[in-house]
Amino acid sequence: MTEPSPDGRLRRRDRRTRRIVVPLTVVSAIVAGTVLSGCGQQRDPDVYTVMNSSTDESYHRWDGDTLKRCSKELGITIEQQSVPAAQLMTKALRMASSKSLPDVLQLDASEMPTFAEAGGLIPLKDLGLATTDIPEGIVDFGSYDGEYYGAARTVNTLALFYNKDILDKAGLKVPTTWDEMRDTAKELTQGKRYGLALSAGGAEDGVFQFTPFMWSNGGDETELDSPEVAGALDYWKALLKDGSLSKSTVNWTQADVNDQFMAGNAAMMINGPWQVETLNAKKGLDWGIAQIPVPEAGDDSVGPLGGGVLTVPNTGDSEREKTAAKIIGCMASEQEQITYALNSWMVPANTKAAAVWRTKAPELAALAGQVSTARSRTAKVGAQWSSVSLALQSAFQSALTGESSEAALKRAQRQVTSGN
Repeated sequence: MTEPSPDGRLRRRDRRTRRIVVPLTVVSAIVAGTVLSGCGQQRDPDVYTVMNSSTDESYHRWDGDTLKRCSKELGITIEQQSVPAAQLMTKALRMASSKSLPDVLQLDASEMPTFAEAGGLIPLKDLGLATTDIPEGIVDFGSYDGEYYGAARTVNTLALFYNKDILDKAGLKVPTTWDEMRDTAKELTQGKRYGLALSAGGAEDGVFQFTPFMWSNGGDETELDSPEVAGALDYWKALLKDGSLSKSTVNWTQADVNDQFMAGNAAMMINGPWQVETLNAKKGLDWGIAQIPVPEAGDDSVGPLGGGVLTVPNTGDSEREKTAAKIIGCMASEQEQITYALNSWMVPANTKAAAVWRTKAPELAALAGQVSTARSRTAKVGAQWSSVSLALQSAFQSALTGESSEAALKRAQRQVTSGN
């Protein structure tokens, strides 16, 4: 989607797309008015709607196939309505104001808390959906304030992609620590080729890519001006100073990073599984994947969980909401998760489904390991994540173009604290 959700998938064809941050007060006013006034327009009792951001042809088709199977299984008609990722929240709010929300709404997990806090979603456990065989981190991914609102079918995170031929020719091993990655990237930087590519742009892409460095270094989004967060940003600055990162890093999206890697302009990159389909289409490109290096050997590589979650909007029609939950139960069933994950190169949310998926996609085993330690961006700060993200974006742009990390992050923390 993230961005295309930082799952990145929907931005492959429109890199200018950016999510619109809608203030919580606006969401609350619109959603509260809808809930209090009850049901809106008359609905066909046998036709249900799932709204998502699957405008990409492949994803739209895969979701369509899923809904056909679920329609048959549940004995109803389920229609798909796809909206560009950057417009989804705004579209959902317009539908809320006209009391015409879909039965199932797929939201980027980072946006879900905003809708939930405004009272716009029904807790899924209240509708009979359990979290059995779903790892705690992925339950948190779909939760807000202790309530489970969003069921993930698949999740993704970031990993280190590397060009096998370039590393082999240089006689270098895949780095596992920050020191190793810095040394390796520096040695692989030759001519027009940089050792490493990543996104540090002023958008959610950059924040998504910074979190593995921040979290693995012990930093936390609740204290942006901590030494641990500054240390992670200083590490990025060191890579830039070495010449191992392009100065254009501050402008690149994750799609741009992938383009550089495919063109041979970067020996390694930080990116996600949504790029695999494109990478596999490049003839002669022999790539591998590994967990993102950590500050010290033995540390956990803690990346961000990305992707969308399926939610049931609070429409005031309890019977339709119960059926909507059954639709989610079908879409997120083990077999549907496996099918969707194999198509999209994501990782199934269900533990049993993920075990089967690993046997069918062994080349992504490192990604499965990265997911096992990954966590949600909104787990600690909830709907405040959008403010944190904007503050970090500003800090990157300043620190990577000359300001000290400490000064940039102190300003970012003040920005979050003040709400401005």
